Amino acid sequence: MNTADARRILETALLCAQEPLSLREMAVLFEGALSYDTLRRLLTELQRAWDNRGLELVCLASGWRFQSRPELRPFLERLHPEKPPKYSRAVLETLAIIAYRQPVTRGDMEEIRGVTINSAIIKQLEDRGWIEVIGYRETVGRPALFATTRTFLDDLGLAALDALPPLEAVSAPVDALAALTLQAPSPSPTGPHADEGAAPVPPNMPNEGLQRPAESET
Repeated sequence: MNTADARRILETALLCAQEPLSLREMAVLFEGALSYDTLRRLLTELQRAWDNRGLELVCLASGWRFQSRPELRPFLERLHPEKPPKYSRAVLETLAIIAYRQPVTRGDMEEIRGVTINSAIIKQLEDRGWIEVIGYRETVGRPALFATTRTFLDDLGLAALDALPPLEAVSAPVDALAALTLQAPSPSPTGPHADEGAAPVPPNMPNEGLQRPAESET
């Protein structure tokens, strides 16, 4: 198989995929005949080929996908004028703490925020697929340790946690997170209902996209 054919196969698979594709999944297209390094090179070539088009090929935490370019999303949103879901500041503060301090227990979060965290906030973030329990602290009561998921990074269009704004560059973690959230697509048209006055999350764009860094084969 020549390079042009391999690129066309990758391009077609990525355009038709409903979710980001990992290198492992893309290797299946060629029955393992192409190495990960070769796949990465072909993906880089595809990125350059789409440089001046309405879609861009990006690498996220869970794999590669085509998505609309940020400057075109305001136009695409006109096709989906429904009100996007919103999240209260309390939800964003809790998510920011987990994103920047993970893994953390609920007690850690409450100590940082200085208030008791409503169980509904944790459930809302879990239902959204942004956080998960990754273990338990070996102390009295063995409290659950929370961390962000791949979905968290995918929804913000990030490949790894180190792509988050550094804390020294922002006034507060929640402000950095809110700014990212406002730019990020929501992967589904539905979501948790919001508190009044919360920051909105824009609706999902076709073929678009806070969790731990991506696997090395992504």
